[in-house]
Amino acid sequence: MKTTRYEKKAGKIFSVMGNPFRIKLLLTIGRGEACVCHLKALLGKRQAFISQHLMALRKAGLLETRREGKYVYYHLSNLDTLDVIRKAGVVAGLGDIALDNFESPDFLPTCPCPKCANKTIVRVSEIKKMDTTKKDVQV
Repeated sequence: MKTTRYEKKAGKIFSVMGNPFRIKLLLTIGRGEACVCHLKALLGKRQAFISQHLMALRKAGLLETRREGKYVYYHLSNLDTLDVIRKAGVVAGLGDIALDNFESPDFLPTCPCPKCANKTIVRVSEIKKMDTTKKDVQV
């Protein structure tokens, strides 16, 4: 019996997603986007290690990129990827969990990318004290 194109493509996706760190990357990127320096700050791994895994996920069509200056931002090419991961957990007997908690934060103070560098951490108690009508206030 001949292997179909569908079986080959689906097999490739499962093969690439079979690595636990790649699953962690996909969950971290979640429904947003992140640059390598953002992922490095979040996951505590070397840039080269992260980049190798991102390249494999991108080649498999699971990630897409957007360039902003010298920074490349990664995002899921299809949000159904999160459903596949969730369903794999169900099949593995881990139960049906909400994956929304795995989304990366909007910014990290230790990340040098343009999305993070111009923002500051604001505590909830300080928000009431701020004049939010000013355009330069970032929360």
